[in-house]
Amino acid sequence: MTVDSEAPPRPDILVVGDAMIDRYIIGETSRISPEAPVPIVQASREDVRAGGAANVAANVQALGGGCCLLTVCGGDSGGEDLVRLMARHGVTLDRVIDLGQRTTQKTRLISGVQQIARIDHDGGVSDAARTELARRFEARLDGCRAVIFSDYDKGTLADLPRLLALAQRRGVPTFIDPKSADPTRYEGAFLLKPNAREFHALFGACPEEHIADRASAALRTWNLEYLVVTRGAKGILMVSRGGAVIDHPTEAVEVFDVTGAGDTIIAALVVGIAGGLAMAEAIDQANIAASIAVSRPGTYVVTREDLAERLDQRHDAAPKLVPLSRLATVVERARRGGARIVFTNGCFDVLHAGHVRLLELARRRGDVLIVGLNSDASVRRLKGAQRPVNPLPDRADVLSALTAVDHVVAFEDDTPAALIDAIRPDVLVKGGDYAADAIVGADLMRETGGEVFIVPLLPGRSTSAILANLQH
Repeated sequence: MTVDSEAPPRPDILVVGDAMIDRYIIGETSRISPEAPVPIVQASREDVRAGGAANVAANVQALGGGCCLLTVCGGDSGGEDLVRLMARHGVTLDRVIDLGQRTTQKTRLISGVQQIARIDHDGGVSDAARTELARRFEARLDGCRAVIFSDYDKGTLADLPRLLALAQRRGVPTFIDPKSADPTRYEGAFLLKPNAREFHALFGACPEEHIADRASAALRTWNLEYLVVTRGAKGILMVSRGGAVIDHPTEAVEVFDVTGAGDTIIAALVVGIAGGLAMAEAIDQANIAASIAVSRPGTYVVTREDLAERLDQRHDAAPKLVPLSRLATVVERARRGGARIVFTNGCFDVLHAGHVRLLELARRRGDVLIVGLNSDASVRRLKGAQRPVNPLPDRADVLSALTAVDHVVAFEDDTPAALIDAIRPDVLVKGGDYAADAIVGADLMRETGGEVFIVPLLPGRSTSAILANLQH
């Protein structure tokens, strides 16, 4: 067992717990194996992301809270992946290397957008590593404004009551995302954030309408200040020891993947409280952050800019329309979070089934879909004086309503060449019967190692045909 840590300055928020590596093997399935009745996935790419406590830490840092992750990992390739991931996210990493153990890893096999298998390699934690972790924890408490314990029951927090006592003596508030069904482990915490299933396992099953009363009793019994219960589509329920109750409805979004949503919630909640937000405001921030996380595939790291953009979308007419002046920031932010950028473009004048299919298939090729939208003048040059039928603000508004679309950016040129050069996407998508080399931007894709993906047209679906039919 060895210690690997970075020197001060010490970040404000300390995350302690079970760090994991989330691997995604992504491909397409077209046939069944002749060896067994299982699908054959033709792998096209592999993503490696932070999971567990590491995902909490990455979200804390991205949301604006200076963060240190204190954890135990193996002296293996997973441990080195953890180092690289935390460096990418700007998180200070203090790792106790347990040479006799392996780093916990979860490998998910994805066909298209469907997860078809998950392979877990769980690590363990030795007594010596836990002792060293406690020593490092006590030293890290100096100047710390909050501690998040991310408990996935992998062994890192086996001595959690001892760590809680150390933090309490220093007056540092503790926030816990629990896994165990034993409430004695969490006694004296400032805030406990179970999901509905975990709440019932900890404090006994009860009907929905009695959760607040059961929470109030648990707060008194176990000397907790707050219980925050996440209930999926039913939203977030907060009960305080002082008797306050907040029942916050969920943000209405199409759920793509719930992986890591709990990590995002506790990270956003603690960053909000540490930043001076009232509890109701911090819960609203956590709710928005969760709605962003579940709308993306895999463990997605939510940023301050993501939150600001979603708040703007509550008021804007075309909430996903990004001005060219902000495009570079949007792309850089997405890449910093490990996102795979997909780009497509078009006039999208009268939206039809072919457009929707194109956009949905494009979105499946990565994590963030940016749609280039021809300006009105550009459409007139390409389609004639009677087009567009719908002006750019209306076309942008309709595209913004599609869950497949993350951002819309208007461009004035007849082709998107300059826009593609500015974005430099990982995947360029075009609809039609084109040869890949004939597509604008294909040369850049070859230079940068990107992918060109062609979506065949749906027969009989076109804006021109729709407009012609309306004239008869």
